[in-house]
Amino acid sequence: MDRSDSPAALGGVLVADFSRVLAGPLATMLLGDLGADVVKVERPGSGDDTRAWGPPYVDGESAYFLAINRNKRSVALDLGAPEGKRAARRLVERADVVVENFKPGTMQRLGLSYEEVSPGNPAVVYCTVSGFGTKGAGASLLGYDFIVQAVGGLMHITGPEAGEPTKVGVAVADVLTGLFAANAILAALLARSTTGMGQRVEVDLMSCLLAGLVNQASSFVTTGQVPRAIGNRHPAISPYEMFAAADRPLVIAVGNDGQFAALAGALGMEWLASDERFVTNPARLVHHEELSELIGRRLRDRPAATWVERFEQSGVPSGLVNDLGEAFALAERLGLSPVVRVGDPSRGDVVAQVADPMHLQSSPVTYRRRPPRLGEHTAEVLRELGL
Repeated sequence: MDRSDSPAALGGVLVADFSRVLAGPLATMLLGDLGADVVKVERPGSGDDTRAWGPPYVDGESAYFLAINRNKRSVALDLGAPEGKRAARRLVERADVVVENFKPGTMQRLGLSYEEVSPGNPAVVYCTVSGFGTKGAGASLLGYDFIVQAVGGLMHITGPEAGEPTKVGVAVADVLTGLFAANAILAALLARSTTGMGQRVEVDLMSCLLAGLVNQASSFVTTGQVPRAIGNRHPAISPYEMFAAADRPLVIAVGNDGQFAALAGALGMEWLASDERFVTNPARLVHHEELSELIGRRLRDRPAATWVERFEQSGVPSGLVNDLGEAFALAERLGLSPVVRVGDPSRGDVVAQVADPMHLQSSPVTYRRRPPRLGEHTAEVLRELGL
């Protein structure tokens, strides 16, 4: 394997990636962006499930797959065949990190479990991603994001008040799990630098979603009160919601009393900041409906962009409700460079990608490889493994 010196944070780290769909591949892509050599093991013929998830497709490739698989090499191995198992075994014996999200028991049947790998590779960090854990009653359950958003309580607090429970518009349970997995792997690698020993790492979608509910989950575990969906309002801050301006919606997020006074001034309604119903945040929550009606009536007088410009000048957190095109355009205007193009321009083999949001001054993320075609690097990796 390529162990050459690299200024990247994870240069020289070999990741054997047996994961597919979203949570695991997101975690391994982040490791790849940080410089790790990620070898993605896929089924011959079909590969990662997301290769077939579309439309949209870009030159026959799924946009979903492209989103989470750059900086990887694809190896097509039949893990049911002796030669496939032998190659996979050789790979995990050399790997610094193993990531898998098979059904519990699958890696054991393949002879690739942590218990079988770690005696010969005690420095390995072995990460298992599951839906509901690997040991209890949830071990046999399939962990699809939509299911986890439902049973994990997120849909109950998302959507309009007294409306239909609503999932978030992206697979947020998977995304959270991928981020937690990458964080745990990095922590285990740091611990290894001191002890010389790897360890087993486990994350599951259900636990990651509950942890990701932060203040809402804390409200329940500390008080026993079950939060409910309240649309675009905030359960503990007011005004913190969406309003209709003359032409389109905007959002206002007032986080303290000083910002509320600034909002009142920007609206030309300075008296709001001295009205006893609205002077403090607890008072504003009690009188939320009255306050919302007063602000909403005023906002309908002018276009949303006019209000947002005025609010920005007054230090009031606000913004338009953008579509994705407008969101990327805004990020560009703000100098955030949200899109990168990865691949070989000389061959016209370039794919547009959403940029990694991590910025490291001395060991920056890199974009070395476009998302691989299925089995693109099989021969190359097998040669490196001596097979």
